[in-house]
Amino acid sequence: MWEAYELENEDFLWTGIPFLGGIGGFQNAPCGVVSATAVCLSLRHRVPLSDKERAKQARHAIRAFSAKIVSEFNQHFGDITCRGLIDMDFSKPGEYQNFLESGIWKEKCEKYVEFMIDKLYAIEEDKGLFVQAS
Repeated sequence: MWEAYELENEDFLWTGIPFLGGIGGFQNAPCGVVSATAVCLSLRHRVPLSDKERAKQARHAIRAFSAKIVSEFNQHFGDITCRGLIDMDFSKPGEYQNFLESGIWKEKCEKYVEFMIDKLYAIEEDKGLFVQAS
């Protein structure tokens, strides 16, 4: 989405690194794509803080849509935590390597990413929901 949102700055890609395996691998935290989607919404719909009214509107919209897509993710997949979604415990020795070798990331994690990308596109298609970013 960073390219679609014209946020073509590698710094934005690096903001997602801590979300791999939850947050810093702490799997009781939200799935990385859940967290990253909220950050993506914020970056996409940011406005100058000097425009207090637009900033207030943007904050409210970002919070509302973040809550909506997290709720939809939870309803669709039954959990939002990394551990709850993949049923593996990365704190156990060798478990992360098992995860990589098992293909669960392809079977499950890619579906989570696709779901959230679809939600972001749906928000973009619904004109007028956000104050236009500058």
